[in-house]
Order: sequence, then structure tokens, then C-alpha cells
Amino acid sequence: MGAVQAWSIDTHGPKPMRPNTSITHHERLLGAALLWLLAGSALLITTLVPVRTETLGWSPAFWLVGAPLVLLLTLEPALPRQLLRAMRPRRRAASRLIWN
Repeated sequence: MGAVQAWSIDTHGPKPMRPNTSITHHERLLGAALLWLLAGSALLITTLVPVRTETLGWSPAFWLVGAPLVLLLTLEPALPRQLLRAMRPRRRAASRLIWN
């Protein structure tokens, strides 16, 4: 009968690099803030939650839209500039505008 052969695992070879946990944590926070903003905006747009009430005042609007916006701006301070730059129409070079 054949002998059972045990497979050995090389534990002394190069180990894979661990992902940077701060980047992963940052991305998770950013995703959670975006999801919070999207869900809060949807609740306010569909009027399931009123923007202002007599008892709570502007609190629902703040906690559903204002707080996630503050969190997003804290996590990504350059985000508004990046969005404005992406929306701005690009200028064409003068050499491309002239037909030869």
C-alpha cells in the first residue's frame, strides 16, 4: 500500500504585504459617510422624514444631511475642489482650434 504523503507549507518564504490599515479604515469611514448622506437625502426627498418639525426643529435635516457632509469634508478636505474641477469644462489648446 502507498504511504500517505503530507504536504508541507513553506512558512519561511516571503510573506505577502499587509494592506495599510489606516487607508482601509479611512476608506470604510468615507464609504459609511457617503452611504449616510445618500440615505439621509433619500429620506428627506421622499418626505418620509420632515426637514423641520415643531418639537425637533432643524435636527432631522442636520443629522440626515449636515452631519455626513461635515464628516465628508473632514475626511476629504480637497473633495469640493476636485468636484468643481471635474465639472468645469476643459479648455482646448489653441493649436487644435485652428485648422491648417
